[in-house]
Amino acid sequence: VPAMEGRNLFEDHAALREGLEREGGAWARARLRAAGAFWGGEPMRWGFEANEHPPVLHTHDRFGHRRDEVEFHPAWHALMRAGVQQELHALPWRTDQPGAHVARAATYVCSGQAEAGFGCPITMTFAATPCLKLQGDLAAQWLPKIQARVYDPRNVRVDGQVFKEGDWLS
Repeated sequence: VPAMEGRNLFEDHAALREGLEREGGAWARARLRAAGAFWGGEPMRWGFEANEHPPVLHTHDRFGHRRDEVEFHPAWHALMRAGVQQELHALPWRTDQPGAHVARAATYVCSGQAEAGFGCPITMTFAATPCLKLQGDLAAQWLPKIQARVYDPRNVRVDGQVFKEGDWLS
């Protein structure tokens, strides 16, 4: 089987190209060409690295205090950063363009060729928006944060403060 690296994962996918056009996402064609080339490049290596180094849960520190922190290999962060920058978590919620869901889905298909596991937190973030919109007070607080195009790998509280020992108890 030929390597997927160095290929345009959008241009190589006839059904994806046809579906984008048919379902109203033609405005995103150039965006998808760029995404297909991107995900067929360096992210392929990130995917292999991410799978060689799965996330590690640290429940306690060396003194026995609760820590509850997940340690991620840098490849996971690179994949997440790219997914957020390409709006896999928020594109249809951030634009009124017709076919925005199709454009997001097509980008998502390309990204999944590099590594599928990072899609879980991306998808959960995407799915949270319609739920949060049902709660105005929560929406006002959370939507600007979860729809941002900037990925922050730190373990921080909603107020932006970095978690410190004992925060999970309060």
